[in-house]
Amino acid sequence: MEKELGKLKKNETTDIIIRVDEYKGKKGLTIREFVTSEKYTGFTKAGTRISPENFFSFREMINSIDSKEFMENPEILDSKPKKEKKPKKEAKSESLPPEEDGPSEEELAQE
Repeated sequence: MEKELGKLKKNETTDIIIRVDEYKGKKGLTIREFVTSEKYTGFTKAGTRISPENFFSFREMINSIDSKEFMENPEILDSKPKKEKKPKKEAKSESLPPEEDGPSEEELAQE
């Protein structure tokens, strides 16, 4: 079981990969560097693993951060990452079958 949650660009050759995976039969949250270069492509030893037992404490710590305290440019916080917009579907104008449109002219004439 492996699920990549996200990727952050560290520099030209290194990304930080965040994923839920299994190691030695135990699930956990892995935050690890992934290098792409001529000499080596793959995960490095740099990173950490959060066990399920520590995950909720870790999440509380992350959520307690006031990002304005450590950001050099706090105005960045005002611009949220933009989600990819899905193309809008054209509205279909469907007419009802004749029997559901209402009484026909003939039916009205009979009344």
